[in-house]
Amino acid sequence: EFESRDVDLAEYQGEADAICRAKCEAAAKVIGGPVLVEDTSLCFNALGGLPGPYIKWFLTKLGPEGLHRLLAGFEDKSVYALCTFAYSEGPDSEVRLFHGRTEGTIVAPRGANNFGWDSCFQPESESQTYAEMSSDAKNRISHRHRSLQGLRQFLATYPSQLQQGSPQSPST
Repeated sequence: EFESRDVDLAEYQGEADAICRAKCEAAAKVIGGPVLVEDTSLCFNALGGLPGPYIKWFLTKLGPEGLHRLLAGFEDKSVYALCTFAYSEGPDSEVRLFHGRTEGTIVAPRGANNFGWDSCFQPESESQTYAEMSSDAKNRISHRHRSLQGLRQFLATYPSQLQQGSPQSPST
């Protein structure tokens, strides 16, 4: 069972995995026990993976239309959305990472602009942006769903890992 807590953490710089590890380690020190943190990146292939983990700041300054315009001078509009969950037993414990990735294209915004960059992200092999999809359709293919699948598999086998000498089970 997990409990959501608002923990004030520094804004880390670097690649997605390094940021998630640092956030998880810092949160574990503040909480003093098991923690799960999440970070999302939107990586433009034409820009070498930028804005990546800095998408929040790009979106705040540019909005979905600005993200689309950012690629105006590039033929390659391909992107990938990356969600990383990081789990740790607590301070000084190993951090485990769970990744989910969805390939797509940046398009002119379509659909309700209710959540981040959903209106300008069109998943590969789909005709709609995340914003145009039903919640169920989006959740079946989303980067977050894929990351959570790995986390679920880990947690489902967690008791057997305990018997093999792994750390104690998570608590809230």
